[in-house]
Amino acid sequence: MDAPSAGYAFEYLIETLNDSSHKKFFNVPRLGGTKYDVLPYSIRVLLEAAVRNCDGFLMKKEDVMNILDWKTKQSNVEVPFFPARVLLQDFTGIPAMVDFAAMREAVKTLGGDPKKVHPACPTDLTVDHSLQIDFNKCAIQNAPNPGGGDLQKAGKLSPLRVQPKKLPCRGQTTCRGSCDSGELGRNSGKFSSQIENTPILCPFHLQPVPEPETVLKNQEVEFGRNRERLQFFKWSSRVFKNVAVIPPGTGMAHQVNLEYLSRVVFEEKDLLFPDSVVGTDSHITMVNGLGILGWGVGGIETEAVMLGLPVSLTLPEVVGCELTGSSNPFVTSIDVVLGITKHLRQVGVAGKFVEFFGSGVSQLSIVDRTTIANMCPEYGAILSFFPVDNVTLKHLEHTGFDKAKLESMEAYLKAVKLFRNEQDNLGEPEYSQVIQINLNSIVPSVSGPKRPQDRVALTDMKSDFQACLNEKVGFKGFQIAAEKQNDIVSIHYEGSDYKLAHGSVVIAAVISCTNNCNPSVMLAAGLLAKKAVEAGLQVKPYIRTSLSPGSGMVTHYLSSSGVLPYLSKLGFEIIGYGCSTCVGNTAPLSEAVLNAVKQGDLVTCGVLSGNKNFEGRLCDCVRANYLASPPLVVAYAIAGTVNIDFQTEPLGTDPTGKNIYLHDIWPSREEVHQIEEEHVVLSMFKALKEKIEMGNKRWNSLEAPDSVLFPWDLKSTYIRCPSFFDKLTKEPVALQPIENAHVLLYLGDSITTDHISPAGSIARSSAAAKYLTNRGLTPREFNSYGARRGNDAVMTRGTFANIKLFNKFIGKPAPKTIHFPSGQTLDVFEAAELYQKEGIPLIILAGKKYGSGNSRDWAAKGPYLLGVKAVLAESYEKIHKDHLIGIGIAPLQFLPGESADSLGLSGRETFSLTFPEELSPGVTLNIKTSTGKVFSVIASFENDVEITLYKHGGLLNFVARKFS
Repeated sequence: MDAPSAGYAFEYLIETLNDSSHKKFFNVPRLGGTKYDVLPYSIRVLLEAAVRNCDGFLMKKEDVMNILDWKTKQSNVEVPFFPARVLLQDFTGIPAMVDFAAMREAVKTLGGDPKKVHPACPTDLTVDHSLQIDFNKCAIQNAPNPGGGDLQKAGKLSPLRVQPKKLPCRGQTTCRGSCDSGELGRNSGKFSSQIENTPILCPFHLQPVPEPETVLKNQEVEFGRNRERLQFFKWSSRVFKNVAVIPPGTGMAHQVNLEYLSRVVFEEKDLLFPDSVVGTDSHITMVNGLGILGWGVGGIETEAVMLGLPVSLTLPEVVGCELTGSSNPFVTSIDVVLGITKHLRQVGVAGKFVEFFGSGVSQLSIVDRTTIANMCPEYGAILSFFPVDNVTLKHLEHTGFDKAKLESMEAYLKAVKLFRNEQDNLGEPEYSQVIQINLNSIVPSVSGPKRPQDRVALTDMKSDFQACLNEKVGFKGFQIAAEKQNDIVSIHYEGSDYKLAHGSVVIAAVISCTNNCNPSVMLAAGLLAKKAVEAGLQVKPYIRTSLSPGSGMVTHYLSSSGVLPYLSKLGFEIIGYGCSTCVGNTAPLSEAVLNAVKQGDLVTCGVLSGNKNFEGRLCDCVRANYLASPPLVVAYAIAGTVNIDFQTEPLGTDPTGKNIYLHDIWPSREEVHQIEEEHVVLSMFKALKEKIEMGNKRWNSLEAPDSVLFPWDLKSTYIRCPSFFDKLTKEPVALQPIENAHVLLYLGDSITTDHISPAGSIARSSAAAKYLTNRGLTPREFNSYGARRGNDAVMTRGTFANIKLFNKFIGKPAPKTIHFPSGQTLDVFEAAELYQKEGIPLIILAGKKYGSGNSRDWAAKGPYLLGVKAVLAESYEKIHKDHLIGIGIAPLQFLPGESADSLGLSGRETFSLTFPEELSPGVTLNIKTSTGKVFSVIASFENDVEITLYKHGGLLNFVARKFS
């Protein structure tokens, strides 16, 4: 399916940028006059895309005029949107590309031409979610976890030079100088001036050393573990047009998108238009800070965009967020992010656009803005938009944008009134609602212990944690008996004795990801580490510490600023580039720690500078997880506990016995900004671009097929042709009633996509493990669910396999349910398999916010393949509801004020309902149970497009039929 012709209906709006230029653009302001001038900037971008893509079919004139009339049409009409490009990451990108490959097979079976199946817009796929921490601190301390079955075929790991005791320079193990800890203080001023792609210099002896061994070793294991997936990605880049793959070891999707892929203004055949993007990650919104319209959608919707179809959305309300004042110098960007997140959650912006304006905006750097924009999924907004202004242009100049391109970009954005300039005094747009946030009111904070929205002021941290110990088990409570709250368990580790208690930190991960990509907070962590080392402070060795930069740029500025060795000295050694701790890929804790936690039933803690801290996500045995800024992660690691008041209690003592407090080693804003100016420079961005464009030796030498159809290996446990198209017919069949359906699961509130489709390691007792074991794999070769998303058999067995899943039928957290015809308690997959053999349809009962958390299309695909026909919940996370419709599951919603409890449902009944022949958005349906109870529910379809997709059995079937 080809992309629509460029705006034939509005060709009269095409103009030349200036008299001497050949560049053209759609002068959209001419269409609306004063009506255009009061539109929010984000809506102006939607309008330009509608004008440019108006073909009278997928985009109609009526859609264009609806967007122009946003003030009166907001929340009332559906509009299509054609983004300029698509971004995939490997965890969610592989099922999208596997579906493309399977769709080629289906189209051929139906008599169509499989060569027509390819992306219609630029599609970038970053391989960044397959990294696991097999080595950290010192590679010889941790046994590798080979994972996938091809590692042994790929060759042995290169030998390590074993150092029996302490490593010189803590992580720069190949420096041949006699580095000892005493030289840190004496030579602390010898910072080398470092540029990318040159050897790192040991700051103590200025001798060149290669990349940290942990990076190289983790990358080597990563390529072996994921060889099949990488070969499939390479085949995809060869066969499908417009597909580019960013290989492993380059950086995280969000950050590569920000630093390399973003255009701000596209130029295609001399036509200028705004950059925009959708992708299979909820943190695509990071680029909103550059003035780029973009947000995360599911793999199913992304595939539709790749096939030339638009994203459909309800014309959103736009909340204007006015930022005033300036932040306290001791507040980091993450504090600003979490403060705004909490405020917007309280206001309620779910399903809306947020657009920032006010005097406070100009005081925020681009990295501050992208940090704030990135977190918008956490407060439920579709996106958070910062219009392009002079700060944006200055940033782009520093990052290597061509001067001529910047000039044409500025001229174009001003011509179409997409450039924000406070000096123009043209007034602000009219918003659906305006809220004000005074930056002065924001204080340092962390979030936890179980959810990112539960923000705790740093000054209240100790008392809040103690309150959590007392509270009943829930979103914050652990219900520890008062007489056990002071229990201490002694451990013996590496020749020394230590004590663990409630609140002890056992995982500390500094991650330059999403909300912490801001160089200022990473540099602040490094400066704090430097001052801590110079003061003689240390991190206890049993704490699982790691440093995961978002890209080589982060490594570069940490190295060139001279702070990297100090982070390594405290145990925060670079473990690789990619998502690790955040997605549950943490290496196992030591046996000593695990035994102590079990013995004392301790509430131990993980502290990380990521964006997700749902219970059990980091490690099964770590019950409390806190999100914090990178410098606070280092501080809590030094303290060894979260049960501390930093204002009154010391982090530790120096060699003379003097107490050292947090304020003694906290870097000032001036220190951080000075180093940021000196080291976050053009060379870093240029080097990253070169690294991406050149690839790496392992990727470049990887062999892959180039056939039109992918040669599926029936023995593969990574890549498998999915069964979505097995019963595909050329024409859709009439909607079938759901008769005598059993309830597969009876769930409560805030069921996340992690609960539904976990991304972390595969438990040895799980149904997925049994499947892999039956195919000859050992537990060390299981890898993670995320890595195996290209295999529907694994992912179906992994659906609802989260150990923290609370099914009311079972009464405790466990991935189990009851098969009611037999009365057996089984794994969810095994029960669903029995139901399918018996021909019994299934539904799920749930509470509020079903499907919250990360965008994850397998959280819909998995239930579909289990035989789930409908979900009945009190409310949904919108993106997940879209996924359910996109795969062919009916999203049903209790009437306002009603729930399974209020209706007296036990979940042990059977349920029946019939769909009307003319299904319409929001229609009320009647459900009848086997007990004779009849009650009404809402069919939560928002528009005719969703109904059409549901009638086709989902988006994949709909698109496949278009090609046949």
